[in-house]
Amino acid sequence: MTDAFKITEPTCISFSGGRTSAYMLWRVLQSNGGLPAEAVVCFANTGKEDEATLRFVERCSKEWGVPIIWLEYQAAIEPRDRWRVVGYKTASRIGEPFRLANRQKKYLPAAPARYCTVVLKIDPARYYMQSLGYEEWDNLVGIRADEHRRVAKIRANPSDGKRGIEQRMPLADAGITNADVLEFWRKQTFDLELPLIRGKTMHGNCDLCFLKPTGQLLSLIFEKPERATWWIEEENWAQTIVHDKSSNGIYFRPNAPSYAQLLKFSQEQRDMFDPNEEAIACFCGD
Repeated sequence: MTDAFKITEPTCISFSGGRTSAYMLWRVLQSNGGLPAEAVVCFANTGKEDEATLRFVERCSKEWGVPIIWLEYQAAIEPRDRWRVVGYKTASRIGEPFRLANRQKKYLPAAPARYCTVVLKIDPARYYMQSLGYEEWDNLVGIRADEHRRVAKIRANPSDGKRGIEQRMPLADAGITNADVLEFWRKQTFDLELPLIRGKTMHGNCDLCFLKPTGQLLSLIFEKPERATWWIEEENWAQTIVHDKSSNGIYFRPNAPSYAQLLKFSQEQRDMFDPNEEAIACFCGD
């Protein structure tokens, strides 16, 4: 039987900073007796991750003895130069990479055109691999077998238009589900210090990612109102810079309440949105 986690050629392991991608990394290390020479582990920091995520990435690196390359978007004229290597101590905590991307684009990302995933996560890893001299490589992403829509989308287009890059989903290929991932972490000496709610890490990825359901955003803002500040500032900025005064490019959520409205709602009432609304799938992962 083929080992889905075996690495035999140049590979970029995309580590989102969540439990699922960390488990993928652990399985890779087990199957290969450590990190293979031509494998690179990349964590792309947007500056809007929870501090617990950053601690978890650093802990995985130290506990498992594996180097993890921390990448961030930076402003530059040439796209291939829009990345830099940082580390746990120097990584942004106040959203500078995300803000720089918005300024470069001159409008905000939204569900129909969420450039943030590509600009802040996919491209920095791609250009970093190219800077090492690689022209072709596999890209391991932490997508599980029970994430059916995401699996189908990648299998239908594994290169996603990027010449020389082949997306691989070892967790999906091995039949790994969310239950398997959570069972693994229950047995470990450390874990991501973010709560699980109905088996999901609601606080993961960007703290108030616009792809999260409205009820979830409202709950996160109610828990910590200052989370809304950065998102409100960005929407206020967009209203002064975007010339097309339709909602596109001005709001992260064009057809839903703005972050300023969410902050206001959180201070008034919390039960006006569907608690069962699903998040929109995104590359960022768990």
